[in-house]
Amino acid sequence: MDKHYTYLLINVLTVFFPIVLSFDKKVSFFKKWKFILPGLILSGLLYLLWDYLFTINQVWSFNPEYILGIKFFDLPIEEIIFFFTVPFACIFIYECLVCYFSINIPEKISNSISYLLILACLVLAFVYHDRLYSMINFSTLAIILLFTQFKKIKLDMGKFYLAYLVSLIPFYIVNGVLTAIPVVIYNNNENMGFRIGTIPFEDHFYSMSLILLNLIFFEYFRNKKINATAS
Repeated sequence: MDKHYTYLLINVLTVFFPIVLSFDKKVSFFKKWKFILPGLILSGLLYLLWDYLFTINQVWSFNPEYILGIKFFDLPIEEIIFFFTVPFACIFIYECLVCYFSINIPEKISNSISYLLILACLVLAFVYHDRLYSMINFSTLAIILLFTQFKKIKLDMGKFYLAYLVSLIPFYIVNGVLTAIPVVIYNNNENMGFRIGTIPFEDHFYSMSLILLNLIFFEYFRNKKINATAS
């Protein structure tokens, strides 16, 4: 296979099983796609703007050997698709946990986790304020987590944290490949310079904020439909 299809193939494999398994009777994930799409678009616009700014400021770059070469606003088409495939797959994980497992993290514990993460993000954003990826990454997650604490949204944060832990399995596979080949090349002057394997430490927080924001939108649009039907 032509290696220029590498990033595109990673995107396809990311959503292959969630799409195939969407027709499982208990989860019936395909019926929920309409609630996912608005959030994918809204969060996608935010993260693509972020991505564009990082690209033009050389926070990261893309290896031309592993992309098709089709770009919009300096972003490879594969990178744009990434912001649809990854959140879609992670929401699928979240829904499977909700439908198949009764295990959960008590609200008091999940709230404590949120506040500890907020504190950690604020401290790291301050310490690494001169590094663009680190500062914006930690600040964004802190803001989103604060939103979950002070706004009335119907999102079970306990289930979210469990889903995030499960999502780390495909995260290490996908990001591991992207950063090991590498398809995405990080400028260490704009991050902490600390990696787990080949994956920058900040990517864990990046993934968490991306998944969480999409889940907030997903639950908002789903509950909006439920409330409209009930009334």
